[in-house]
Amino acid sequence: MRPRDAAGLVLIRSAKGAAPEILMGRRPAKMGFLPSIHVMPGGRVDREDAVIPAHSSAPHPAVAAHLKATTFLNAALRETFEETGLLVGRPFDWPDSAPKGAVWDAFRAAKLAPDYGSFDYLCRAITPVKSRRRFNTRFFLADGALAQGNLTGNGELEDLAWVKAGELGALTLVDVTEYVLKTALRRWESGLPIGAEPPNLLNYRNDILKLRPMPPTGN
Repeated sequence: MRPRDAAGLVLIRSAKGAAPEILMGRRPAKMGFLPSIHVMPGGRVDREDAVIPAHSSAPHPAVAAHLKATTFLNAALRETFEETGLLVGRPFDWPDSAPKGAVWDAFRAAKLAPDYGSFDYLCRAITPVKSRRRFNTRFFLADGALAQGNLTGNGELEDLAWVKAGELGALTLVDVTEYVLKTALRRWESGLPIGAEPPNLLNYRNDILKLRPMPPTGN
């Protein structure tokens, strides 16, 4: 089965002198893929994610070197909005020619727009060949201070909360999520500039997670 393109977003926020908090949710037990597992917001890429919003922000050059377009960033933003009710962006007064779609309508109503340059590219992960559902997911990191709105959602994630970094061990996580969170927190706490580290590719061989550098390919 060919993996479906997908995107996920790690949002981290912290007040001065306080421990970082990460936005997490739990997939309902009835879900066919990763039931009752804690995850970051994310999901598969949709056709509407291919739009190019009319604003001047662009991904950091080091991030853009690994992406053909903003499609995966748009997917991460849309899924975050759908699953959590939060919009991640900066003030922007949209023109009448704004893209169509619920997330873009919400951005326009809130007078916000994505700030692509503030996203770091963490990694790309491909689910095992034997998995009943396969995804080729790009994970990004953004400042949780840019998230606006009230925590709600469409029911795809339960127990939505900002979880302190020291409490992540109490959650039920899969190995990919553990790697993504560890990488995101390390970059956040060390203050690494966006693009300072290239994203890695995670995939499985004989059900063992493998990690290797991902050269710039436009993917």
